Amino acid sequence: MNEKFDALGFYPADILLPRDADMGKWAVVACDQFTSEPEYWQRVENTVGDAPSTLRLILPEAELKAPDVEDKIGKINAAMDDYLKRDLFTTLKESLVYVEREQSDGRIRHGLVGMVDLDAYDFTPGSGALIRATEGTVLERIPPRAKVRRNAPIELPHVMLLIDDPDKTVIEPLTAKADGMEKLYDFDLMEHGGHIKGYKLSDAQVSAVADALAGLCSDEEMQKKYGVSGVAPLLFAVGDGNHSLATAKACYEEQKGANPLAKYALVEVVNNHDDALQFEPIHRVLFGVDPKTFLSEFKAFYPNAHEGKGEGHTIEIVCEAFNGCWTVPDPKVQLAVGTLQAFLDEYIKKHGGEVDYIHGDDVTRQLGAKPGNMGFLLPAMGKEQLFKTVLKDGVLPRKTFSMGHAQDKRYYIEARKIR
Repeated sequence: MNEKFDALGFYPADILLPRDADMGKWAVVACDQFTSEPEYWQRVENTVGDAPSTLRLILPEAELKAPDVEDKIGKINAAMDDYLKRDLFTTLKESLVYVEREQSDGRIRHGLVGMVDLDAYDFTPGSGALIRATEGTVLERIPPRAKVRRNAPIELPHVMLLIDDPDKTVIEPLTAKADGMEKLYDFDLMEHGGHIKGYKLSDAQVSAVADALAGLCSDEEMQKKYGVSGVAPLLFAVGDGNHSLATAKACYEEQKGANPLAKYALVEVVNNHDDALQFEPIHRVLFGVDPKTFLSEFKAFYPNAHEGKGEGHTIEIVCEAFNGCWTVPDPKVQLAVGTLQAFLDEYIKKHGGEVDYIHGDDVTRQLGAKPGNMGFLLPAMGKEQLFKTVLKDGVLPRKTFSMGHAQDKRYYIEARKIR
């Protein structure tokens, strides 16, 4: 390994790419998307057919509670073994991949695929690790995901890590040089996912990336950006896939000492200041709820809450008989999502029901308007708040933000052996 990366928690990796696959069928969107839209995954199934595809190597979270989930996981692990035995992959030894992703809005998002050292990652709130979670990790969500990874011979990442690089020193220098780099793939993504290109970094470019990342860890940078000195640097904040990375960490802890490959996890790094990166709110839909009871108890929980917009935290609420805004004046937390989540957690403990986290206003309104449901639309968080909040306050409320629309999430393309 390149020794320059030892202090960074991030390394070039032995990256697997398919040799001769139809890439449009190979790449599918992150498994934690469209969880309340089974028709989406059925369309993907119809598109893929019998072609080699990452669809065979992942479990859509819409199926996590399926009665035959154990059988599905077994088939996934078997498909991974089959693809390896068929020599379907080519290996890029100790490589970083520069990615240009054209989103559904036409903007280009720039990324860098490599692997992180899981010893440098900690999801505990207030951790001083180089790689930190941005949201509270729900420990109960790890075991079902660990079932998929525990016996898997390969991993496919949808984890996206953010760096706070306002001077654009790490990834952006590669953009001007892309035409002279080795192109690895260039194709349209299914289901309105846009277009994607991938390039292999040269040895000199890999070294330059290490130097630039090291610069972001300096005490001078910490003073300039956050007004703090002598504290543990925060280099990477998890933007997407927090529970997937937490699952990789949990599986590594189980296998520590017995499986050196489990020490690392493949990720894509994106600059928080990338012009194409937009923070979208993650809305909530509550299923199995009586709206009248809910609103009555909401007002009891927040006695000053009132219908309509006003000063404080305003949340749009949609149900079969109501579509309007409620405002909580003088909130005790920084973000509206924290105000709502605090009540949702208490309400569900008392009355039951189930929450789903939804990307997109229209889908939230459609689901919320169905009998027995309620939808909650939240305002977006400014992305300039992210690193300062994580550094000073620990983590944000879970599912506070999403980096773009569901179809713009990471698609599975690269893989890596983990046993």
